Amino acid sequence: MTSHIREQAKLITAQLLSGAGIASGYAVGGLLAEEITGQTSMAGFAQMSVILGAGLIAYPLAVLAGRSGRRKALTLGFGIGTLGAVVVLIGVALQFLPLFMLGMMMCGSSTASGLQARYAAVDLADPAAAGRAMSLVVWATTVGSVLGPSFTAPGAHLGETLGMNGLAGPYLISMVAFALATLSASTLTKSVAAGTDHPGEPGVDDPRHDGEGTTENNDGAASAKDSAQTDKSTTTEATAPPPMKLGEALRFALARPVPLFAMITIIAGQMMMTNVMVMTPVHMDHQEFSLGAIGIVVSIHIAGMYALSPVFGWMADRWGSGVVIAGGAGIFVLTIVLGVIDAVAPESSMVLLSTALSLLGIGWSMFLIGGSSLLTASVPAHAKVPLQGASDSAMNLGGALMAAMAGSVLGAGGFLWINLMATFVLLVAVGFSIRAIPLMSWPGRRAPAPAEAADRPAAAARQDGAGK
Repeated sequence: MTSHIREQAKLITAQLLSGAGIASGYAVGGLLAEEITGQTSMAGFAQMSVILGAGLIAYPLAVLAGRSGRRKALTLGFGIGTLGAVVVLIGVALQFLPLFMLGMMMCGSSTASGLQARYAAVDLADPAAAGRAMSLVVWATTVGSVLGPSFTAPGAHLGETLGMNGLAGPYLISMVAFALATLSASTLTKSVAAGTDHPGEPGVDDPRHDGEGTTENNDGAASAKDSAQTDKSTTTEATAPPPMKLGEALRFALARPVPLFAMITIIAGQMMMTNVMVMTPVHMDHQEFSLGAIGIVVSIHIAGMYALSPVFGWMADRWGSGVVIAGGAGIFVLTIVLGVIDAVAPESSMVLLSTALSLLGIGWSMFLIGGSSLLTASVPAHAKVPLQGASDSAMNLGGALMAAMAGSVLGAGGFLWINLMATFVLLVAVGFSIRAIPLMSWPGRRAPAPAEAADRPAAAARQDGAGK
């Protein structure tokens, strides 16, 4: 137990530092791209590069974690982010956009590593407390992420003092923070294996499993049940099935409404958050808010993203992931309403934007914690790592797509269109929930046991035969 707490503390430290590094440059990335090119539409491409980089590296890091453990994967990921901050500084100094964008993409590796750290926490945790373990690591980002934007103005002054472009100064702080996160991750023990199947952990489709996704009724689910039971009876890795390949894991998820909905939830939350967040600093700049005011709003937003994550983890363990996801959907609706009100108002309100951005962060947190808990609970151990990596890649690639479009959308239709884009994504996620909701556990109602679910197609076939 003491060893697990020590490893958890290392993950939390790395996540805190990474959050500070990411947030330090978050508010100025779009402004730098706009300054280098002179085009507002390019502002979204700066954050798109970060998210695209995270999306491209997330799955390779997951594969590395599956083969060599979380330590190597996280150390490499944070290390690439450190180099990325250096490349950003060089790109800004040379006013060379491709180099700047490359550095931003490399910084995205720290984002991907931070996301993977939440699953590393689950690997260390008791299955009954998986949501809380995950949320504590996510919560650790709060301190760093809230302090990070506060360094924006001091970082700018530091950059000017060193003879640099003032807006590039915050990336000096990012560089140091990522380097320290790399050091912390490198101290993890080799025993932190990816996709750990804990002894006594209920497998997918296990009748004792209180989690979601237990009602799937196909051959893949039956084999997952057999594999989980074998793991529990032997408690050795020798009997565990080999990790699924990416294609096999995706087919596994696509055939099952609950894991598919879990992945869509994670992806949709990131897309909505990215779409609104990357354009808010630009929108505020156009409304002549100061850089300090922009930094405050970003800090409030990031606090919303992480501060309440332990509460959401506890909710997922206590009442099920579905409750957390449903709450997140309601929060996103309220966020969009406030964004539309600000967009159509004659003048933007600092209070309204701060409230909307705080709620945006809370909705994202609920979708991330709820979706990640649902995904972990609804697939067997040998499918976890590839699906975790695939969902993290997809969420960041989806966010990159939204960021790439956001600048042009803001220029064409203003902040109103930005919020309408988020509305469309939310409706898509709701559509995928329709098939999953009946198969999930809810307060006062357990998901049907696998045997009952398996009997349904046979009973339906008998009824069809009798009718004929």
